[in-house]
Amino acid sequence: MLTRAGAPLPVPAEIFAGLERSAGLLLAVSGGPDSTALLALADRWRKGAGVPVSVATVDHGLRAESRAEAEAVSALCAARGLPHAILTWRGDKPASGLPAAARAARYRLLGAHAREIGADTIATGHHADDQAETVLMRLLRGSGPAGLAGMGRMAPAPWAGGEGLTLARPLLGCAKAKLVDICRAEGLRFVEDPTNADETYRRPQLRRLAALLAQEGLGRAELTRLAARAARAEQALGSHVAALLAAVPARREARLFEAPAEAIRALPDEALVRLLMADIARIGGAPPRLEQVEKVATGLRQKGRHVATLGGASIRLDAKRLILQPQKPRKRQDAT
Repeated sequence: MLTRAGAPLPVPAEIFAGLERSAGLLLAVSGGPDSTALLALADRWRKGAGVPVSVATVDHGLRAESRAEAEAVSALCAARGLPHAILTWRGDKPASGLPAAARAARYRLLGAHAREIGADTIATGHHADDQAETVLMRLLRGSGPAGLAGMGRMAPAPWAGGEGLTLARPLLGCAKAKLVDICRAEGLRFVEDPTNADETYRRPQLRRLAALLAQEGLGRAELTRLAARAARAEQALGSHVAALLAAVPARREARLFEAPAEAIRALPDEALVRLLMADIARIGGAPPRLEQVEKVATGLRQKGRHVATLGGASIRLDAKRLILQPQKPRKRQDAT
């Protein structure tokens, strides 16, 4: 066990429990303290687990220092005998929505590299502080149980093109301060991304709010406990709703959902909302917001005909059936 004065540090075997059967683990390491600690722990664990471990650093090209930071990770991996690749996000960067675009690019690049090297699992350095911030963000948005459950420790890769890959977050039970301790105990240098303190982005704003809430008793421990309880409720509710939806005599095709109106109206509210969430995103291609779906679900409860568009999908209910199809393109008006 790694230790420091007065405080035990995480045991690698416990951190990576459940990943022993992985065909290969790809660590996403940026050079920050979280992912650098992940690298140190995985290096110790792999020697006993017998699982191939590789490392990749995504260079988004957004800061002048990013290439040097990626090369520093490469040198660290070389010293430990770990394969490493620098994955570069090329092309134009969006003027708005940059964090989301960078995140999508990061996972796309990691997924492609994992397939190239034969890894079936991508591990990130997300930790307990990240989990608390995620729950707080979703709490502010009014999320339901699935959202308040936060990030899962292991789940199928959620991005397009990630089919067959697992996304693992083995450090979710570790506070960031403990990960910094690991780096110091191992004598590892790390960098801090300045965007983590830039309050033009949402996450740094949340950290300031989280510090205030912690003073009032709603801190990391309480938020992660909420996530665990919401996950437990979601596990029970999700399986029950899945059984209800499986019993609906629906016709599902790539660009169509059709079901009897009577069967749709017989569903409990939560089941109807989840059906709409999934099939609107599948057909329209744009995940809708929960409150928008709830409004549509309320409309479907009313007697008679209901027509709506949401997330790129057309939603039509009459006395006999509910139909979801792609929304027709709007007609262009010729300039006069």
